[in-house]
Amino acid sequence: MFNLPRRLVAEFMGTALLVGTVVGSGVMADKLTDDVALALLGNTIPTGAILVVLITILGPISGAHFNPAVTFAFALRGDIKVSESGLYIVAQIAGGILGSLIAHVMFELPILQLSQTVRTGTGQWIAEIVATFGLVATIFAGIRFRIDAVPWLVGLYITAAYWFTASTSFANPAVAIARGVSDTFAGIRPIDVPAFILAQLIGAGIAFLLMHWLLRSSVQDREIA
Repeated sequence: MFNLPRRLVAEFMGTALLVGTVVGSGVMADKLTDDVALALLGNTIPTGAILVVLITILGPISGAHFNPAVTFAFALRGDIKVSESGLYIVAQIAGGILGSLIAHVMFELPILQLSQTVRTGTGQWIAEIVATFGLVATIFAGIRFRIDAVPWLVGLYITAAYWFTASTSFANPAVAIARGVSDTFAGIRPIDVPAFILAQLIGAGIAFLLMHWLLRSSVQDREIA
């Protein structure tokens, strides 16, 4: 068991590297092609790949949440103390913002930016509910049945969700906030971020409720009865 400071650093570092990959690969893709579909593919593959890496190397330290919605869901399950979950979320948001800023520095862009990309509307919000629901459900089921496969399950799920959701699957409040301060391919207007976060938390809550029931065995039901 790693102590809380080490876990917080792992969450900070992991979220920074995740967002740095999302924003950086988006900038690179946008530079290399004018084809939006190809640029999205260039943004998708690195994001899925880095999730496999980060969850594998940092999961044993902090659980590799890198996502306030995931931390929220684990708190609902009682797997993390409420006080610690708050610190996790602060570390994730701070790490995510740093990831955006580092991506700007790497590509010699203005460090401080606010996105102008409009991402709003019922379809986008429903997409974020679906994306986050699927992510949390994947994590919970993976832990229940194939914990060793969780890095790949999450990486593959996000890779798929980039393409089947109208919002391109942010599914992460820290990522949404961090992308709000990046006026690049991956950006989102800061004014659109709160609705995304609300949708993500709703999706995580629904996943918790459904998977709590779905993953419980008949034996456990009889013991409760």
